[in-house]
Amino acid sequence: MSGPTPKDGVLDMPAYVGGREAVDGIDNPFKLSANENPLGASPKALAALETLGDPSIYPDGSALALRQKLAALHGLDAARIVCGNGSDDILTLLAQAYLGAGDEMLHTAHAFLIYKLAGRATGATPIEVAEDNLTANVDALLAAVSDKTKIVFLANPNNPTGTMLGHDEIARLHAGLPAHVLLVLDGAYAEYVEPAHYPAAFDMVAAHDNVVTTRTFSKAYGLAALRLGWGYCPPAVADALNRLRGPFNINAAAMQAGLAALDDQAHIEKSRAHNTQWRDWLVQQIGGLGIGVRSTEANFILLEFADAAQAENAEAAMCAAGVIPRALTAYGLPTRLRLSVGTEAGNRAAVAALENLAIGEPRE
Repeated sequence: MSGPTPKDGVLDMPAYVGGREAVDGIDNPFKLSANENPLGASPKALAALETLGDPSIYPDGSALALRQKLAALHGLDAARIVCGNGSDDILTLLAQAYLGAGDEMLHTAHAFLIYKLAGRATGATPIEVAEDNLTANVDALLAAVSDKTKIVFLANPNNPTGTMLGHDEIARLHAGLPAHVLLVLDGAYAEYVEPAHYPAAFDMVAAHDNVVTTRTFSKAYGLAALRLGWGYCPPAVADALNRLRGPFNINAAAMQAGLAALDDQAHIEKSRAHNTQWRDWLVQQIGGLGIGVRSTEANFILLEFADAAQAENAEAAMCAAGVIPRALTAYGLPTRLRLSVGTEAGNRAAVAALENLAIGEPRE
């Protein structure tokens, strides 16, 4: 057969596979596989969606009102903000702008899968850097830098490990990078960290020409279905991304809901409080069952098992009980499951499902 042929490397890339969404024979399971906000979106955002204008009119291609409101909320320069169709859009644009064949990009061993895929799509080579106890290792990252390195991707907190570097370690990482290497700090879970403890990185973007930080409305803001994210960039990086992005890459519904969501910071505080309360409860309850459990800085925890068979066994038992966790084999963590913090009912159902699991005794 003949026909168009994708460029080299495309068909060697694994397709991204998200968390499981359904279980055969189970109606309305508790989907704790995607790190969604169990409280949903702000009531103000939902109300805004009911008052959308004429859908035949193009949205504002510059997302000016949204950028101005983000700037006001965080004390930033609106001209340095680039909005995207989810923060994945910004991450992909960064790869397109700064990577090509023969280049290298660094990511930690158990980093968000999109970094690797975005890099490979440009023809660049992703370099996996070992972690220290599931945490980014600054010394290892710096040691992996070569004359081919163009981008370092670092999620903080990281998905799926939930670990986080403090400001001093991030500053040390940046200080060790050559000026031409772009440090990308992905803050998708930033709102789940107490503000006083979160190294926002906005100050680093303001002070340096080679730091970008990204945020999303998909997690704490509860707008995952609308795909809305943004990045704070040095002026030259913002200029490059604005040349690459689609002219109307943010739809009107996402912008309108995002604007309303920013006006409801009480909903963010409520979401963070719910997450902290039930994350701690899940760690205590599941740990009390003899299952290894690791708390994180995000809106999920890690369940740790002796081997991959136990992890698969636990996943099957939870799904059979109507609770869906996230298997992490694709992340190189086959002995662990990621469990999002859910509603009270979902969290209690997760613990109940695990109470009947015989650790170390494979099920038939």
